Amino acid sequence: MPSDTLALTLPIRRLVEFLLRTGSLDSRFTGFDRANEGARLHRRLQRTAVKTYTDYRAEVSLIQQYACSGIEYTLEGRADGIFTDRDGTPTIDEIKTTTLPPEKITGEQAPEHWAQAQCYAAIYAAQQGLSAMRVRLTYYQVDEELEFHFSRDYSADALRDIVVDLLTRYAPWAKRAAQWRQNRQQSLAQLQFPFSEYRTGQRAMIGAVYETCRDGGQLFCQAPTGIGKTMSVLFPALKALGEGGPVFYLTARGTTRAAAETALDLLRRSDPELSLRSVTLTAKDKICLQPVRECTPEACPYADGYYDRIKDALWQALDTPALTTDALQTLAREHRVCPFELGLDLSLWCDVVVGDYNYLFDPVVHLMRFFETRGDYLFLIDEAHNLPARAREMHSASLCKSAFLDARKKLGKGKSSLKTALQRVNELFIEWRHRCEELPADNRFGRTFFETARAETLDRALTRLCEPLQTWLDEHREPGETHDALLQLYFDVRAWLRVADTFDDHFVLQVSAHGSEVRATMLCLDPSAFLAADFAKGRAAVLFSATLAPAGYYKDLCGLPDARAVALRSPFPTQHLGLWCARQVSTRYKDRESSIALVSDLLYTMTQGRAGNYLAFFPSYSYLQKVWEDFSTRYTDIPTLCQQSEMDEAQREDFLAQFTAVPGKTLLGFAVLGGVFSEGVDLTGERLIGVAVVGPGLPQVGARQEQLREHFEQTRGSGFDYAYRFPGMNKVLQAAGRVIRTPLDKGVVLLIDDRFLSPDTRRLMPPHWGHLRPVSSIEELRGELQRFWNI
Repeated sequence: MPSDTLALTLPIRRLVEFLLRTGSLDSRFTGFDRANEGARLHRRLQRTAVKTYTDYRAEVSLIQQYACSGIEYTLEGRADGIFTDRDGTPTIDEIKTTTLPPEKITGEQAPEHWAQAQCYAAIYAAQQGLSAMRVRLTYYQVDEELEFHFSRDYSADALRDIVVDLLTRYAPWAKRAAQWRQNRQQSLAQLQFPFSEYRTGQRAMIGAVYETCRDGGQLFCQAPTGIGKTMSVLFPALKALGEGGPVFYLTARGTTRAAAETALDLLRRSDPELSLRSVTLTAKDKICLQPVRECTPEACPYADGYYDRIKDALWQALDTPALTTDALQTLAREHRVCPFELGLDLSLWCDVVVGDYNYLFDPVVHLMRFFETRGDYLFLIDEAHNLPARAREMHSASLCKSAFLDARKKLGKGKSSLKTALQRVNELFIEWRHRCEELPADNRFGRTFFETARAETLDRALTRLCEPLQTWLDEHREPGETHDALLQLYFDVRAWLRVADTFDDHFVLQVSAHGSEVRATMLCLDPSAFLAADFAKGRAAVLFSATLAPAGYYKDLCGLPDARAVALRSPFPTQHLGLWCARQVSTRYKDRESSIALVSDLLYTMTQGRAGNYLAFFPSYSYLQKVWEDFSTRYTDIPTLCQQSEMDEAQREDFLAQFTAVPGKTLLGFAVLGGVFSEGVDLTGERLIGVAVVGPGLPQVGARQEQLREHFEQTRGSGFDYAYRFPGMNKVLQAAGRVIRTPLDKGVVLLIDDRFLSPDTRRLMPPHWGHLRPVSSIEELRGELQRFWNI
C-alpha cells in the first residue's frame, strides 16, 4: 500500500445505515425486544431455510478490500444466509424482522436493507468468481407471523458498481476518519506526560498499565488517593492504543466521569497538537432537552427527522475534541437532533468513550454498536470495587404481585385474553403468599423463602402473558396512566424472562410477602461468569481503585482469576495521618443503644483537637439519627449536618458546599457508611481534616446477605469474608480516604469499635495504616490528638 494511501476498516451495516437511513427516532413500543427477539427469529428462519435449500449456509463472514477515492477500504460483515436458488442462481439472503403493518412491507421501505445485501453479494461474487448473483430480502412481520420475500438479480459488475458508489459517497467521511486516526497515532507517539515529575508510585502504575494495554490481558491496580489514578491509567492506555480503540473509561458515578474529562483536558492543554477526540455518554433523562422526555416524532422536535439531519450534526461535531454533555446539548440544539443519540453516534468516531459501567456490562443497555463481537478495545474500570455489586444488580430481576393485579384493574370491566393471563400470574403470586404465611413463626427472616431452581411455572405464565400484552400495547400507543403502567409491566416481564434464561447455580429465587404484597426476585449471587464474558470483548482491561483488597476476592468476583494485581503504597507522609481505634466501644447491633453517649463523646473529643470540618460515618440511618440527636443535645457549641435517607442532587451538593475552609470554625457532618458521601467526594485541604468511622462496615444481616454467605461458603469456603468482612472493610477504607487528598493535607481518622483491632480485620488494612494506635479512653484520645496537631 502506498504511504500516502489512507486505510479504513468499515462494517458493511454501519456504512449503509449511515448513508441511506432516513426518518425519525421513535421509542414507542415496537412489540418485541429487538436484539434478543430479532436474533431468535433470525435463527428460526435460517433453520427453516436449511430445510428448503440443502446448501443454505447461515451467518457467513465476508471481508474484502476495495480501493476507492484514495482510500484502501476493508469491508466486513456477516451474511444471514447464502444458498443456491431453485433455478441454480447463487443467492444472498438478508433477514429483517419488522413490526410494520403488512401493507407497508413493499420491499422499498428501507433502501439500506438492499444495500447491505448488495455489498455481501458483491464480495461473494468477487471471491467465488461468479458472473451474477441474486439478492433476496426476507421480512418477518412479528405481530402476524408473516414472511415476505423480495428478490433482485444483478451482474457481478453491477454489484461492484453499487459498492464503489457507496464508498465514493462515504469517501469524505472515510478520509476524515482515516486522516484523524493517522494524526492521532503520530501525536500520541509524541505525547509527553503532562507533569514535570511523577508522584511517588505513579511511574510504576503507569508502567504496569502500559504493559497490560500493549500486550493484552487484565490488571487490578490498588492505588491510594493522591497518586493521580485517572491520569496514571489514561496516559499509558493512550500510548498503547495503536491502531485499535477506542479506550472505554467506565465509571460507577458522575463525579469520576468528571475526573476523566479533566484529565483529558489537561492532556490537550499540555500538547496543543494532540489529536484526541472524546465523548462523554450521559443518561438519556439527564441530557434530554425537553421538559418531559418522550422520544416520539410527534412529541419531540429533536426526534422528528433525526436521521435526515444527523450527518450535518456529526460533520460539525467532529471539529470538537471534547464532546462533553454541554457540547452535545449545544450541537443538538443547533441541528435539532437528540443529544443522547448524537453522543451514541459520535462514539463511533471517538478515541475515548467515557460513561457508566452499564455501557459494557448491562445486558440490556450495553453498546451493541461495539460489543456484538470482540474488538481491539481497552477498558479502564474506575472505582472497580463497585463492579461486583453493580453486576449483581444488572443480572438480577424482580416482580411484584401488585403490578399484575393493578394492570388487570386498569383494563376495566369485561373479559379478554390479556386479563385472563394477568389473573393467572396473580394467582401464582397468591400461592406463593400462602406458602410464605405457612412458614414457621421462628423463621429467621420472616415471611421469606428461597429456591435454588428457577420458577418455571411462573416463567411459562409470563411467556403466555407477553403475546396479549404486546397486542394491547400495539393497539393502544398513546401515553396515559394505563398505557404507561402496562408498558412498564411489559419491560419488567421481559427483563425477568431474560434473567430466567440465564438462571443457574449462580442464582437463587427469593419470594417475600408483606401484607397482601408478594415480591419475587431472581438474585444473581455470583456475576463472575458474566463479567468474564464482557471483558473478553476487548484487548485489555485495567481495574483500579484505592480499595481492592484482598486482590483475590476481586479477581474472583470479576471473573478474572488470572489477572495481574499490583498494590501501590501511599505517596503521602505517614505522619500527616493521625490514626486511632477506640477499643472501648462495641457498635454491634445488640450494643448500639448503650454506645450512643460514648460515641458522641468520642466525636466531640475529635472535633476539639483542632477547629475544622469533620465527617462521621455510621452503619445505618437509624443509628446515625440517634447519635446525632444525642450529640446535638449535649454539644450545642458544635454545628452539625445530617444526611437524610433520600437526598436529590441539589441537596447533596448543598451538603458538601457547607464544608468550606474557614479558619477557626468547626463543623461535624453525620453520614451513612457506603452512602453518597463516603466515596467519590474530594474535600481537599482544610475542607475536611477528620473522619470517624463508627463500626467495621459489615452489611446488615438479612435474608439476601445470608444467601451470599451460604453460596460463597459452599463454593469458596469463605462465606463470611465474601458476604460481610471484605465488602465492609472496603466501605471503611473508602470513607477514611476522604481525608488526605493531597501531599499538603493533614488529618485524623478515628475508628470506633473494638473489632478493628482483630487480626482478620487488621490484615485488610493498607500498608500506610501500619501506625494505627488503640486508645482506651476519652482522656487518652484527647492526649493523642493534642500531640498530633502540635507536631
